[in-house]
Amino acid sequence: MDVVYLFYQDDGRIRIPLYQSVPALLGAFIKRRADLWDGSLRAITLLTKDLADGILDQPLSGFIRAAVYPNALIRVEGFFGRDWEPGKAGKAAGTDLLPESPGTAGDSVCLKDSLALPDMFSAVWAEKLERELRSRKYSRKTIQSYIYHNKAFCRAVQKKPGEVSPEDIKSYLVSMEKERDLSASTMNLTISSLKFFYQNILKKDVTREQRRPRYDKRLPAVFSKSEIMHMLDSEPNPKHRLLLMLVYSSGLRVSEVVALKKDHVDFNRRTLFIHAGKGRKDRYTLLSDRAARFIKDYCSLYAIEGWLFPGLSATCHLSVRAAQSVFNKALEKAQINKPASIHSLRHTFATHLLESGTGIKYIQELLGHTSLRTTERYTHVARRNLLRIQSPLDNPQED
Repeated sequence: MDVVYLFYQDDGRIRIPLYQSVPALLGAFIKRRADLWDGSLRAITLLTKDLADGILDQPLSGFIRAAVYPNALIRVEGFFGRDWEPGKAGKAAGTDLLPESPGTAGDSVCLKDSLALPDMFSAVWAEKLERELRSRKYSRKTIQSYIYHNKAFCRAVQKKPGEVSPEDIKSYLVSMEKERDLSASTMNLTISSLKFFYQNILKKDVTREQRRPRYDKRLPAVFSKSEIMHMLDSEPNPKHRLLLMLVYSSGLRVSEVVALKKDHVDFNRRTLFIHAGKGRKDRYTLLSDRAARFIKDYCSLYAIEGWLFPGLSATCHLSVRAAQSVFNKALEKAQINKPASIHSLRHTFATHLLESGTGIKYIQELLGHTSLRTTERYTHVARRNLLRIQSPLDNPQED
């Protein structure tokens, strides 16, 4: 049986979001009172007094009804054939509830928190934002991310875009840091998403006074060469071993390695062609002799012609999430206990090149960085000379 949620507001209004599970309600409500339908919210909004008029009787017959009150109490009706009593539902919250037992209040809060808040960022605004981003040739991933963060923000503050104030943005960012402990990069992405929408679509600069959080200066996990070799040797699946081998030996991003095709491999020049990497930039990176031999045997054994790492079907490549899972499992097989991700293999590639004396400019080109400062920070260039310094513990005889 479908559930209909009735959100009681402090101002006496009741909002009823119409989810995909109850589309038949829309026609029933519009037939009775068309003025109650709010297309931007995809919800019915009515007053408490409308309950006494019986306006909900017919449309809600046969549904389980969950009345959610501002004090976090929830009253559910419609189980086991119980009748819907609109007059009773409009009473003060808790007047007709069963006696509370220990822990009941916490259960009510838990139930309320699990309910999805109405979406205040309408499909019209999402379409306008997508059109503007597409016209500027933003990537598909960035478009999805910007729309997601704007929807999440409006849903959290329960305001339409035109009603948002700078204080709403600051409060939302505070909750992101305090309650969800999100990273500075995620918070900065949220600010960028909101700033683009309100400046370019709504022509309202509500993010002008918002300062960006400072990035965490954390060193990434880097593997030793023996750990890399042990990880590869511990992976029995040829497809998975080759994937890990290429990420490390060529310094690839996970999104780049899964999108490799057989014709991106140049065996004669020992190079890999990266098509439309980050920032839609093409580049070449090096291909190791061991990886080249492995690719030849791998393609011959599995008759690879298109994607080097096909997904569930030959028409699509392996997903980024699947590649990350491959790395996590390989880490377990090798019994390496480091807080690392598949991106750590790219860090390790750059660090090992730097330690072997490769010039920083060459590493920048291989990684596909636009700024040299990014490469310096990414590969710990400040530690390059420190690697040649010998600890005094290793020279106890010197005086």
